[in-house]
Amino acid sequence: MLEFIESTAIATWVRESPSIFAYTFVLSLHAIGLAIVVGVSAIVALRTLGRFDQIPLAPMLKFYPVMWAGFTINTISGLMLLSANATGMLSMPMFYIKMAFIVAAVVVLSLLKPRLAAGSGRVRGLSYALLGFWLGGIVAGRLTAYPYFVNAWFGA
Repeated sequence: MLEFIESTAIATWVRESPSIFAYTFVLSLHAIGLAIVVGVSAIVALRTLGRFDQIPLAPMLKFYPVMWAGFTINTISGLMLLSANATGMLSMPMFYIKMAFIVAAVVVLSLLKPRLAAGSGRVRGLSYALLGFWLGGIVAGRLTAYPYFVNAWFGA
């Protein structure tokens, strides 16, 4: 199955095309999507933790479509990158750790929204968790580029 995914036209194009619009562009889109979703959700989390307190909580809900747009860019570009090296990525424990952090962050982001809408002040724990999950996902994601380093240091 993984070999089939890697042999698709999109995977081959991302992996082998000399075009700047192949791997380089897709990786750049992945970074841009990450910056949008993590950056904007970090602002929301920091606001709920007392930073930027001149901004009311209710307008923070308007950031959710922006976060989901960033997440969509990140997901599509991530799937394209994964298709180019499915056997390599899916054999790395660090990839699964990254995905677990991302899933946890998205769940927390979803749990935070109705509390913001209700004006609930009981979101500090969720906000800290959100920031921690994004940090964990970013670090784990970067470490997928260095499997030999990870294996040497962590045996994973």
